[in-house]
Amino acid sequence: MENSPSSLIPFTSSSPEETEAFGRSLAQTLRPGDCLALKGPLGAGKTCLSKALAAALGVKEIVRSPTYTIVSEYLGFFHGEEVPVRHIDAYRLSGDEEFAALGGEELLNGPGIAIIEWADRIPLSIPPGSFWLEIAINGDDSRTLSLERR
Repeated sequence: MENSPSSLIPFTSSSPEETEAFGRSLAQTLRPGDCLALKGPLGAGKTCLSKALAAALGVKEIVRSPTYTIVSEYLGFFHGEEVPVRHIDAYRLSGDEEFAALGGEELLNGPGIAIIEWADRIPLSIPPGSFWLEIAINGDDSRTLSLERR
């Protein structure tokens, strides 16, 4: 599929719906143990993408930004097996040390799938081999999504 996560992007989204579709497609490439680190300015669509990812991973609950709770854990599914989906928002964290004090290593190295908004605030905590997705705002609804594994 052109402009899908597997086709080496950048992918340009022209609407929130296209960003959600990208998130659903990206969810198909994630496996238990994977971490998706999201980076982008306020209003870029990180939470919009996270909601679509979680839904595609089988989360039935309403996914909200965990800005104040920092971590929300949901039950998802991978090939019919239950898998935790951890939605983390590092916006309010002062850095890697604070994340570590909250049990960050356990959150990211467990059997689940982690989706981290504002991951650039805790760069040393992100495990090697994680997916990094940067979202840039081009205009009102236009976004460029750049994905790399590092």
